[in-house]
Amino acid sequence: MRTSIKRVAALSAAALIGATTLVAAPAAQAADGEMSLASVLKVGSAKFDKNGKDYDIVTKAAEAVLAAKPDSNVKLLADGSVALTAFIPNDQAFMNLASALKGKTVRTEAGAFKTVAGLGIDTVETVLLYHVVPGSTIMSTDALKANGARLKTGVDGKVIRVKVTKTPSIILGDYAPKLKNPRVILSQVDINKGNMQVAHGINAVLLPIAAG
Repeated sequence: MRTSIKRVAALSAAALIGATTLVAAPAAQAADGEMSLASVLKVGSAKFDKNGKDYDIVTKAAEAVLAAKPDSNVKLLADGSVALTAFIPNDQAFMNLASALKGKTVRTEAGAFKTVAGLGIDTVETVLLYHVVPGSTIMSTDALKANGARLKTGVDGKVIRVKVTKTPSIILGDYAPKLKNPRVILSQVDINKGNMQVAHGINAVLLPIAAG
């Protein structure tokens, strides 16, 4: 049972988003639009469904954090004037994580959200912020040239490691070596293109601890 994810709550939840930057990666593309990711993901009106390829759970998680902690740095996802890149797990990714936590298959988005939310709001906040790379608008064309990059995240001191293979594919390394590393879903990249905030879909949840 991979319940040691609960230890993530002990990490600093006061992530200094404005102070972190992109490290050892190509220069991000210029983007002037100020449509926020929150508006694109419809934070505030998300609904669970049976489509594991969209982002209802991560959106619901953001809603839950902001309801409990209005001053959380998660709110920057709603400020389109702040440049950032988010790697967002799709709903199937969260269902897989919830299944690992419970030791049995979780088949619904609502069930997965309940399991993840049960870890505590501080844990959910920290996991969300770990998926955010503040200060840079990283398009997929940049990411495909970023093999070996270490991206500073919204959790102070925590990075995401980037590996690009010849396939091509983009693999993201976190702090959970016993779990399979997420891959960027290349058919779901550059969400909100043309704006300062962009997102790329990934097929697993990034974890800022050595869960296992």
